[in-house]
Amino acid sequence: MPSLPTESPRVDRTPPESRARRRLRACQECDWVVALPPLRGGEQADCPRCGHPLVKRHLRPAQRSMALALSALLALAMALSFPFISFSVGGVGNRIELSQTATTLIGFHQPVVAGAVILTIIVLPGVYLLGVIWLQLGLLRDDPLPASRAIARSLAQLNPWMMADVFIIGALVSLIKVAGMAQIELGASFWAFCVFALLLLITTQSIDADWMWFSLAGEPRAPVGTRTGETAAPQGLAGCTTCGLINRLDPGGRGRCRRCGDRLRSRLPHSLQRTWALLVAATVMYVPANIYPIMTTTSLGHTSPSTIIGGVVELVQMGSWPVAAVIFIASVIVPVGKLVALAWLCLVVSRSNELNAAVRTRLYRLTEFIGRWSMIDIFVVATLVALIRAGSLMSITPGPAALAFGAVVVITMLAAMTFDPRLLWDAPLPRPDKRRVRRGAVQDPQGTRQASQGSGQDLSRTRQDSQGTPG
Repeated sequence: MPSLPTESPRVDRTPPESRARRRLRACQECDWVVALPPLRGGEQADCPRCGHPLVKRHLRPAQRSMALALSALLALAMALSFPFISFSVGGVGNRIELSQTATTLIGFHQPVVAGAVILTIIVLPGVYLLGVIWLQLGLLRDDPLPASRAIARSLAQLNPWMMADVFIIGALVSLIKVAGMAQIELGASFWAFCVFALLLLITTQSIDADWMWFSLAGEPRAPVGTRTGETAAPQGLAGCTTCGLINRLDPGGRGRCRRCGDRLRSRLPHSLQRTWALLVAATVMYVPANIYPIMTTTSLGHTSPSTIIGGVVELVQMGSWPVAAVIFIASVIVPVGKLVALAWLCLVVSRSNELNAAVRTRLYRLTEFIGRWSMIDIFVVATLVALIRAGSLMSITPGPAALAFGAVVVITMLAAMTFDPRLLWDAPLPRPDKRRVRRGAVQDPQGTRQASQGSGQDLSRTRQDSQGTPG
């Protein structure tokens, strides 16, 4: 393995502000073009129009992310090496490892749910941490390793699907549900996974994407004629969602980033249509998710199926009000609220203006943030099914609603990703005054015809701008 240089690496010696002047960015939520100010460690630049964070600078970003990623990977290895949770009741007990929360579901003909669990809590976080280590090692050597740009592009895509922190909450909820019926013991793996979840969260927050891309590929100048204090789409420009660089688009509103090679669009194509389609699919799946049982409990030979709402009622009857509130919020209020909020945003896009767009953008951020927390119920089922296996004395099996509810969570997350919040800031289509056109047609037919043609051209140009076609 090559040795690290004795002097400070380039990622520390040359911040972006020292070599690139007037670095421009287009906000990913309102499309506003701004010039980034010089930043020091711990400072953050926000969009002056909508408040969206554009760049957050960290002190020694490569060393910071490298240390956190290594620590998190070590904690994950420990979590996979020791017993996770054990329980005993009536002289019969069971002990499980972390991976069994997913593999046990395969034996109950739930391979899709099992795959979702293992991916979100182990595989994707592990891949993410390895990618961070690979990238930062190259930056510390002043020589990026092979495939660094491809790995850097994938980091932002993996971030929403890593749910180790959600799994910890789900495991705690499942333990509270059975604490009164059996004796529970937490293994070393449980505490190691708690540390891993915390370190993973801090690692994702420590990534300085702006500095990372500058160290990997420099800072190409913005296209000539780029104007700040305006939106990018009418100028024929678009900001890269991966590295942030402003690029010029072709006449069709498409292009590729000069720095990272990612595809560019002035607006996400068919954003509203795709969001509506996903919302309808999620609504359809939400019906069986609440009608069918999400798990079935067998105790002393008596079988009792439980739906999502039924589980909340049982927790209330047991006196576990806080846990019942967590399940009710995560499994009922969050999915329904997200469906309603996204549907409302799709409906009001054509009636948005700069006065209400800021509030609606904050609502969109909230729906995008809370969507993943609905997975708590799936993780509760996965933990209980793996742990409670004592035959007719006490056992829990997954129900058909688990797959349906998991599909609701994934589909609503995809719906939030396909919705383009920049549409909320685009100018709405003008409404023609029919009485003025009718009166003008009587007085001056030829002049009215010319005015109508000009109005139609303006209307077409405005519609193109709202859809992201450069004006």
